[in-house]
Amino acid sequence: MKWLLSFTAAFFFALSALAQAQPAAPQQKIDELVRLLQDPEVKAWLDSRKQESGAATPATPAGNSTLANWEAGARARVHAILSAIPAIPAEVTAAATRARSEAASRGYAPVFLIFGGLVAFGLAAEAIYRRFAARRDALLGRLIPVGIFAGAMGIVFFAVEWPPLARVTLLAYLSAFILFRLVAALLSAAAMGASLRRRLLILFGLVCFAGATAAASEPLGVSPDVIKAITYCFSVLGLLLAIEAVWSVWEGSRARKAAIAAFLVVLWLVWCLNMRGLFWIGIYALVLPGILNAVGRFALSFTSDPGSLRGILIARGARAAVIALAVGWLALVWQLNPDTLGQRDPMIVALFYGGLKSVLILVVADLLWQAARGWIDRTLRISTSTTSLAPADAARRARFRTLLPIFRNALAVAVAVMAGLIVLAQLGVQIGPLIAGAGIFGVAIGFGSQTLVKDVINGVFYMLDDAFRVGEYIQAKDYKGTVESFSLRSVRLRHHRGPVFTVPFSELGAVENMSRDWVIDKFRITVGFDTDIDKARKLTKKIGAELIEDPELGQHFIEPLKMKGVEQFGDYGIVLSFAMTTVPGMQTYIRRKAYARIREVFLANGIAFAQPTVQVGGDDKGGGAAAAAAQAIRAQQAANTAAPAK
Repeated sequence: MKWLLSFTAAFFFALSALAQAQPAAPQQKIDELVRLLQDPEVKAWLDSRKQESGAATPATPAGNSTLANWEAGARARVHAILSAIPAIPAEVTAAATRARSEAASRGYAPVFLIFGGLVAFGLAAEAIYRRFAARRDALLGRLIPVGIFAGAMGIVFFAVEWPPLARVTLLAYLSAFILFRLVAALLSAAAMGASLRRRLLILFGLVCFAGATAAASEPLGVSPDVIKAITYCFSVLGLLLAIEAVWSVWEGSRARKAAIAAFLVVLWLVWCLNMRGLFWIGIYALVLPGILNAVGRFALSFTSDPGSLRGILIARGARAAVIALAVGWLALVWQLNPDTLGQRDPMIVALFYGGLKSVLILVVADLLWQAARGWIDRTLRISTSTTSLAPADAARRARFRTLLPIFRNALAVAVAVMAGLIVLAQLGVQIGPLIAGAGIFGVAIGFGSQTLVKDVINGVFYMLDDAFRVGEYIQAKDYKGTVESFSLRSVRLRHHRGPVFTVPFSELGAVENMSRDWVIDKFRITVGFDTDIDKARKLTKKIGAELIEDPELGQHFIEPLKMKGVEQFGDYGIVLSFAMTTVPGMQTYIRRKAYARIREVFLANGIAFAQPTVQVGGDDKGGGAAAAAAQAIRAQQAANTAAPAK
């Protein structure tokens, strides 16, 4: 930084030496020259001389080339600027003398004293505001004092009738000073190091001062070549400041620092060659990503939910506004420089404006897509919780979970295709033949892939019929499982044992949905022939009431457990039928709990479950044959037991 300050001091010292070497012309001679230039006869003579010189200048063959014309113009401009650099001190001194003389002739103080008084008045108004207002560290709290400062100076500036030259000079430098303070307030709220912030302030202060000097020089009578020379001198200082900041503050390897420094030098050369559009494109490539990130973070500070529609619109809208301003400034710079090389080629002009329009189209498309995707994602997050909702609301949310992912994918394709076609149209491409060719290609693809078309069409009708939703358990032919997701041509099923089936819609056929609305679960239990049926019914009713009162199971019941009655007389006992109505998917779990509770209660109340038995029948009604058979079996067992002892 020290060498840069030393170079700046030497630069201004050289300008002062040149000013001493070339003293300004007396004011009386300048006034006499201005009076002669305003004389009608002198103007007519100058116009005739211009016409004669224009007619006498022959057009060279090389002058017919656009590139040659641009090269000749660039060479002449560089030569004029280099020739005007020694005249900078004299021109600046003469302009300052002219403004001071005009102000003194009307009884006003010198311009720099007026400027200092206006700045002091604005700072006093700002100090009064800071004294009585609460201190706020937010960005708005930093911008309000700058607004008070600008407003106080503006009131005094527009209330007093200043001399013409003083008015223009004050307006230029006061505007530059206000803009500098505004940028300083913005940088103070940005998350960056103190060293980088200080260098950016110095660089932007130089830019503001250079802009104000260039704006005030022309009304003060400074020649255009000298104004351009002053601008180029300031640009050299700005380039040195930027390179010094890269090497001092930038966190990166030496190779990256050297590459960025070289890029800055190339940008400066592009600016010197009057390629202002290309220059600003390079500036955007260098600083626009960081500005967009900073603007996005600042915009999100105004909302508590970044994922909401308001948060998306604020963040994306702020970035879109920055991009729109950048595009507008680029178009204005291009329009104000009609002598550039690209302006002379109609094709380049058409591509340039088409590219600018394409950027705006892509920004609008991105804003619409982000807003739509945020709404879909937020709806999907809300739709995941359905436990405390009515059945109709739960079904509607389940349908949302099924259809919204498909709609999101279709919307993404539609937005991308539409934006791409509009961008091509803005770039001069005839999209009519493209659309016709795409239609013919689509017909050919349809004939060649009938199965794919069949899958897509069947999927559309499955969705229209609301045959199944995400999270439901279905069975279709040999496939069963929980619906996990959809695509345009297939459904993804997760079997309850873990395997995943990806089934095309055309292979589903009739769908059995096991998770819709309610489930009636029926089961049977066999008890002994001597069971009291009424007692079993009462006990079952009691068990059903207990299951409904259970905090874990009760919420899954629609109708309680009931005994329907005697189903049939079996070989070993009476078959009793039971039924209950539950929410889908919970019937198996509840049935297991009911089995355990029925066994416990029935055994406790003397109801035995039937077991397979064998009865040996005959004419011996007293059971003698059975007794004899039992005795023979016992004898055989005793013989088998005694055999090893021998």
